Amino acid sequence: MLAPLGDVTARRMFGGWGLRCGGLFFAIVSDDVLYLKADDVTRARFEAEGLEPFRPMADRPALPYYPPPDDALEDPEALLPWARLAVEAARRTRDAAAPRKPRSPRGAQASRMSRRN
Repeated sequence: MLAPLGDVTARRMFGGWGLRCGGLFFAIVSDDVLYLKADDVTRARFEAEGLEPFRPMADRPALPYYPPPDDALEDPEALLPWARLAVEAARRTRDAAAPRKPRSPRGAQASRMSRRN
């Protein structure tokens, strides 16, 4: 059902499965339920469908993963847009967490260049 996304791989984790697409962690399968990654951009779409986030333990906060609507599980064409939202959320999460290389101030660069002359 998820093949049109690209190279989707599954890895066993904590009694369930983690799904990756192109190296991006975008979904969890726990107790035979698929949960898709959401972020601030996509969370409202899941909530508008009345979907509840994944809560692996009742006494712990929910994780930002939501099941797709029931009709999407019956139809691969309906599931694909939800899965793409999850991959996009995973990409934004990865990009936001990526360490950035410190840039030297322009003045320091100009100063170094003037010393060479």
